[in-house]
Amino acid sequence: MRNNKNNPFTLVPYYLWIALFVIAPIILVVYYSLLDLNGNFTFANYQNFFTGVYLKMTLSSFWYAFLITVFSLLVSYPTAYLITKTKQKQLWLILIIIPSWINLLLKTYAFIGIFGMSGPINAFLKTIGIPEQQILFTDASFVFVAVYIFIPFMILPIFNALDKLNPALIYASRDLGASKLTTFRRVILPLTMNGVKSGIQAVFIPSLSLFMITRLIAGNRVVTLGTAIEQQFLVTQNWGMGSTIAVFLILFMFIIMLLTGQKEKGASQNGKAK
Repeated sequence: MRNNKNNPFTLVPYYLWIALFVIAPIILVVYYSLLDLNGNFTFANYQNFFTGVYLKMTLSSFWYAFLITVFSLLVSYPTAYLITKTKQKQLWLILIIIPSWINLLLKTYAFIGIFGMSGPINAFLKTIGIPEQQILFTDASFVFVAVYIFIPFMILPIFNALDKLNPALIYASRDLGASKLTTFRRVILPLTMNGVKSGIQAVFIPSLSLFMITRLIAGNRVVTLGTAIEQQFLVTQNWGMGSTIAVFLILFMFIIMLLTGQKEKGASQNGKAK
């Protein structure tokens, strides 16, 4: 068994996979980012990215990704906590996961019908005497749909962290006179922070590159990095600029992963204490 583990050839498939499907695509994107419309080598694309239009678009992407992540966290943490207290944990988890199996385009079109002028929400507003509202093609509808889509990816890591939490620590905190709020702030939240960080990664990073929801739900009122990449590749046919935006998007994702990286020092210390 030791010989198999120490055999470097067992890692060859892994290295090939990383080289072909991670490193090679990134190199290709970087290569195209250094080309202009005529295929000539240039740094103009990177200079253009730091103009007002693209910087404003980048800030807008981060702002909407921040809103989506915050609202997802505010809904997911108490939901995950309540699930850990129920007897049918697995059943509730399956009910939360099932919507993520449905095609994203189908869910988006479903919300178009729900938020439309003749949809059920406006029909309800009419029954209570409120005139029809333009709910679709607004920032609020975009954030709501995005939160709905990403909530399962935030709940699962937080649930795993809460489920693994030793209840004796909570009982000890209460026995020592700590209030529920203090117990949550000083015991529960710090010990489940790795789950929160994983959830933030799973929501914030893909939120930066959303493009289909912005088209169908926000009606192009919201422009993200993903929308800009799609426009550069499919509309203007400027692959160089689209690749440049993709390069910065990859850098932003890498920085976010570093900032939200998990630290297992506490776990290792607990293991030594045992």
